[in-house]
Amino acid sequence: MTCESLGNRDWKHIVDRLGGRESLETGARDTKAFLRARAIENAVDLLRMILAYCLGARGLRCTAAWAHAVGLADISNVALLYRLRQCGDWLALLIGQTLAFDSPRAAQGRLIRLIDATTVPKAGTLARRENKLWRIHSAFDLPSERFGFFELTDEKGGERLDRIPVVEGEIRIGDRAYLQPDRMGELLDAGADIVVRAGWKNARWLGPDGKPIDLLTLLRKGTTRGLIDQPIWIARKAGAPLALRLVAVKKLPQAAEAARRKARREAAKGRHQISKGTLVAAEWVILVTARAQDLHDGRCPRTLPSPMAHRRVQ
Repeated sequence: MTCESLGNRDWKHIVDRLGGRESLETGARDTKAFLRARAIENAVDLLRMILAYCLGARGLRCTAAWAHAVGLADISNVALLYRLRQCGDWLALLIGQTLAFDSPRAAQGRLIRLIDATTVPKAGTLARRENKLWRIHSAFDLPSERFGFFELTDEKGGERLDRIPVVEGEIRIGDRAYLQPDRMGELLDAGADIVVRAGWKNARWLGPDGKPIDLLTLLRKGTTRGLIDQPIWIARKAGAPLALRLVAVKKLPQAAEAARRKARREAAKGRHQISKGTLVAAEWVILVTARAQDLHDGRCPRTLPSPMAHRRVQ
């Protein structure tokens, strides 16, 4: 859509694409963007003026003059500004409807939640000096393809895997910040499946005999095949070690080199020496996962198995 589209026959096509005159009128009245006909006769004319202002290079005064010249409305720039300020919810509704029209149909199936958080520095010199910030926690839900959860905290509100209540049967996916063994166990007990990205040194990895495992050794052994898929256990602060499935996939050479460059930049920025282990792990995508149903059915033990049980698994 361009500003030129507002003054010719393309405008009718735009109105039809947005649902037609009746739908536009209904949406404008429901969101209180257009309540009564005064200087502007209908919601369609109001939308045309809004788009003329947003898409064109003219300001409010010139937009009001343009509207008068083409016979839309005799309105001042101040009155036009007031109308624009009332249209936020209406425009958000139109944008959502347009995106929904062009987007693919939502997938059908189990609830999948992608959780993450982002930060925004707080305003003010003192806040910046003390590294004060706002942290926005969110969850993007599939198959509805929309955000289903937001929570705002300050810098004391950390990223937690269990911040969102569990819906039994859901699959919860998180990045390395969410590798939290105790909370992972709580989610599994509540009936959620988990998929979490892992780092090579931010957990206490254990083998079937309860002894520590060096994840780097596993990665080096799996270099030829490029894939690692095996049971692994992770120590918890409270309770027995948690049984998980470790899946690691070697990156393509270009992606691995990009990851190594990023690791070197972060080390230089933090003014510390980068370890060889970090460079090795940068070549891999490392995931841990577990199914709540397997734990409940006993197919995946919650704790470390006996040596005989381990031999049966092998």
